[in-house]
Amino acid sequence: MTDAVALSVAVSEPSEPSDWLREPPRPSDTSDGSDSNSQEEYDQKLLAAVRDGSWLDGQEFPELRYAVPGLLPEGFSLLIGPPKAGKSWLALDFLLAVSSSRQAVGKIAMSGKRRVLYLALEDGDRRMQDRCRTLLGEDPIPELFHYMTEIRPGFIIHTLEAFLRRYPDTSLIIIDTLGKVMPPAMPGESAYQRDYRVAGALKRVADHNPGLAISALHHDRKAASEDFVDSVSGTHGLAGAADTIVVLARKRQATEAVLMVTGRDVIESEYALVMDGGLWTLDGVNLTDAAATAQKREDAASLGDISVNILAFVREHPDGCKAAAVVTKFGQDAYQYLKRLEESGRLIKPKRGFYIAADAIPGMEDDES
Repeated sequence: MTDAVALSVAVSEPSEPSDWLREPPRPSDTSDGSDSNSQEEYDQKLLAAVRDGSWLDGQEFPELRYAVPGLLPEGFSLLIGPPKAGKSWLALDFLLAVSSSRQAVGKIAMSGKRRVLYLALEDGDRRMQDRCRTLLGEDPIPELFHYMTEIRPGFIIHTLEAFLRRYPDTSLIIIDTLGKVMPPAMPGESAYQRDYRVAGALKRVADHNPGLAISALHHDRKAASEDFVDSVSGTHGLAGAADTIVVLARKRQATEAVLMVTGRDVIESEYALVMDGGLWTLDGVNLTDAAATAQKREDAASLGDISVNILAFVREHPDGCKAAAVVTKFGQDAYQYLKRLEESGRLIKPKRGFYIAADAIPGMEDDES
């Protein structure tokens, strides 16, 4: 059975376990006392995939490749957000940027034109053309941009593998939405098992094609959660199988949003975005600047102006700042603000009269102790 067929069966219909999943036959004694299948052969089958440190130390692996630098690395990712939040506009922006070498979200430079596939399963040709022209302006829709508005039910993996056989240079595939291709659970299969099976199959397609990024759009839970990974709708099977999770957080009718990114290979961070007429733009000159803007927005939403300004001042000193310097700039009342910021966990006081921003210490902003 080929990889393509095996993956398709894994998603579309029940099947018997493939041979490599079956338990190898155990050694059995024969009448003359010899083993027909020796213990050594049995162990060899079980341990065939074991590698040692010497082998690993001698390998030279290619660098991780990104479809969208800093945001979408190769592998399987989920793009999460509430309905009508602008996920499809963001996905189309990524696809057009990759296929035309224009800047993604208005600020992230691409390195050359690369082929993409958009499974726009909630759209039609007219809407696709209108949205592409909205984002591209006078520029033509790139030839390396491919799309489909429908596929045969249960044939998502077949379809992806067929496209990749025809176009092995594909860099980015986006599925809009995952719910449109999600198969029913097999008999006796839990929702978690179904979610992990589907996400795992999509991940294997990406893994079998080095440099390829596959991203699936999916709705959020609609319930608030402190950990944005928990916002993924469905069981943890989806999030568990994904290499990268990207969450678009935007309030209804708001023009500002935050793009939260985490994963096995990306730097976990939050980036500020703004939307204008369907066009998403990074709120900053680059990702680092957009991350700072996202932090300022969060501070402004929960703190007063003076606290925000004091916190920003301390952040300007990554190695720490003396309380006296804060008081000199903001007056005697700054001591009370520093105390409140420390109590809220935003500032750390490693020694008397000295403060460091918690987010300037790796991992400290997530420390609950």
